[in-house]
Amino acid sequence: MDDALMRGRVYGADHDDPGPRPGHRYRELVAGPLDGLLLDVTDWSDEQLRTGAALPTEIGAHGPGGRAHYAPRPTDPRRWDWAGDTS
Repeated sequence: MDDALMRGRVYGADHDDPGPRPGHRYRELVAGPLDGLLLDVTDWSDEQLRTGAALPTEIGAHGPGGRAHYAPRPTDPRRWDWAGDTS
């Protein structure tokens, strides 16, 4: 993983968490409410990695209880693009 990603903040981690951990796999979230965060996908199946994720967030269009949807970028699956918010 490149150095820039290893300096990023991890989705769901505490603000004082040191960031990405060695030996873990991450995807960079691009655009939307979680832009720039890293998602730890270390234990995810190949199917989950192909599908993407609906991540709970309070800062999306629907506020608390909403989800931000992210899917792998076809040209670079290490980066997941925002596909919209749902409640």
